[in-house]
Amino acid sequence: MAYRIMIVDDDIELLKMLKNYFEIKRYDVMTAEDGADALEKIYKKPDIILLDINMPKIDGLEVCRRIRGKVTCPIIFLTAKVEEQDRVNGLLSGGDDYILKPFSLKELDARIIAHLKREERHKGKSEYRFHGELSIDYGAKRVQIGENALELTKLEYAIIEFLSMNPGQVFDRERIYEKICGYDAEGDSRVVTELIRRMRKKLAKYTQTEYIETVWGMGYRWKR
Repeated sequence: MAYRIMIVDDDIELLKMLKNYFEIKRYDVMTAEDGADALEKIYKKPDIILLDINMPKIDGLEVCRRIRGKVTCPIIFLTAKVEEQDRVNGLLSGGDDYILKPFSLKELDARIIAHLKREERHKGKSEYRFHGELSIDYGAKRVQIGENALELTKLEYAIIEFLSMNPGQVFDRERIYEKICGYDAEGDSRVVTELIRRMRKKLAKYTQTEYIETVWGMGYRWKR
């Protein structure tokens, strides 16, 4: 069965070009010309979303924030912006990756394939439990403390998954960023610091146990 890709961009010519390209690649392609249109069509359950940031009515960041709690598929931002804070904001809003315009279709296709393969690998993982009260279901991508499920963005969950599967090992921000976003991802590893800060705050609502430990001058590790 073909993967369903949703492309959201107010540039009609780019939208047509991407639609034609990915249909040739045998994707099931659906398109939206602005954020409001995308929200109306999200019920069709795409396997991956390409989302322009700068759009009228509702921009891509807001679309991502609204759907992220309900949609688990990868979201790749398409953006002409190059400012560091814009990149950070995109990832913190729940995006998984971004690619700068103008971009190579081959590179975009490779990014999409990498994210889809990563999703398939996650689906086959079984459940693990750590420290008694905290459990991580790697198949469902769910983290719970007792009966309380944590509301995590995809990147927040990805960090927990990576660190928890390598307990006791120290990883610097760059290594964590590469692991959760891909070795060819563009961006700033400093987003990892903010993601971990937010995750700790969410964990602290239900437990006093510190699961992610800062090793000063070196990075972070999952406590055994």
